[in-house]
Amino acid sequence: MKIEFKRLDHIMLCIPEGTEDEARKFYGDILGLPELTDMGYPLPNGAIWFQMGDIQLHIRAEKTHDISARHPAFEVHNLENARAILQNHGIAISNESKIPDRNRFSFRDPFGNRIEFIEMLA
Repeated sequence: MKIEFKRLDHIMLCIPEGTEDEARKFYGDILGLPELTDMGYPLPNGAIWFQMGDIQLHIRAEKTHDISARHPAFEVHNLENARAILQNHGIAISNESKIPDRNRFSFRDPFGNRIEFIEMLA
């Protein structure tokens, strides 16, 4: 027997307490993600939820926050357009090691979370 995974439902990233407005600006305004504000129930623990393609991105404040290599990776259309948008907002891009079937880069959000964007090659 094995676990049969269907899809990625959501990813949760943590931010320092008191930076919720900055999170809304980064994820909502810069990345252009719609915030989910009317779920029919209150979001747990003061979370902020965004829709990201067919998954949700959950943001929650926490007291301690360390820089880590942990990260979500998101497949995107037009990787170079995504790079340009981020760079136009002064966000540093880190080119990742080469993988034959994809192009990719990573960046840090304003709270130190590492995020990877991937574009699959034909």
